[in-house]
Amino acid sequence: MGWIEIVIEVAREQAEALSDALMDAGALSVSVEDADEGTDAERPLFGEPGMEPDEAAWDRSRVVALANIDCDHATLVTEAAAAISLATAPAYITRQVEEQDWVRLTQSQFAPIHIGKNIWVVPSWHDAPDSNGLILELDPGLAFGTGSHPTTRLCMEWLEAHAPHNLSVLDYGCGSGILAMVASKLGAVKVIGVDIDPQAIESANYNAERNQCQIEYALPEAFGAAHPAPEKFDIVVANILSSPLKLMAPMLAGRVAPGGALILSGVLARQAEEVAAAYAPFIQLSVWAEHEGWVALSGRLDG
Repeated sequence: MGWIEIVIEVAREQAEALSDALMDAGALSVSVEDADEGTDAERPLFGEPGMEPDEAAWDRSRVVALANIDCDHATLVTEAAAAISLATAPAYITRQVEEQDWVRLTQSQFAPIHIGKNIWVVPSWHDAPDSNGLILELDPGLAFGTGSHPTTRLCMEWLEAHAPHNLSVLDYGCGSGILAMVASKLGAVKVIGVDIDPQAIESANYNAERNQCQIEYALPEAFGAAHPAPEKFDIVVANILSSPLKLMAPMLAGRVAPGGALILSGVLARQAEEVAAAYAPFIQLSVWAEHEGWVALSGRLDG
């Protein structure tokens, strides 16, 4: 079985409707790209992670439809154009998609990641480069957190620099569970991860089992019921985004034990001051480190 790509350039207002019509006409998948990509006119559409634009299209959009190689692509495009009341079918080109071992190709894009001094995040199809390091076996998945993003890396480096041996750790917004697993492998005696996404909780539990880490993961409601305030933790880490971090300032700061530490990331350098200001009534935070425009804020609660 082979495939072709049908490539059509359209205006912003037509991109979404044409994409849906192509799927209805028989396309296997459809994506929308910036037709000005690689030129001076290229315009970034997506900003801070988790913040989506109102319309996933550009002024000049490139709609790319994947279809079986033996499909009648002229008819497919004509039917899609008619479905959205275009006067004429748009011009298009086709590109053949070569047969490949897609699993092997995808795996080749993910190599072991070295973080801090001694941490390695290793996909299951690789051997650990340093068997004496702190090894996390973790495959890319639906939940955020593989160590590749600067915010995750910053939090992991903080935990390595402040090893939570015999301490309790709360990872709020745990995603894949990677930060909770680092804490567990660094000697924390009690580790809890919380996330609003049930898929993240499922992924985190799976990852913890693979890495032989004893961690409790829960949705916020279950966490609150099992660990009602004023239960506190020696370390609270939250790698989310600046807006929810500001809203959760009373809650997150309220979970830090006297003398304990709070570490926040998911914060752009330009947002650091306003995030720190949101926490100022509870705990004094400052920039601990910066990487690729992102920062980690940390501070200790007066004991």
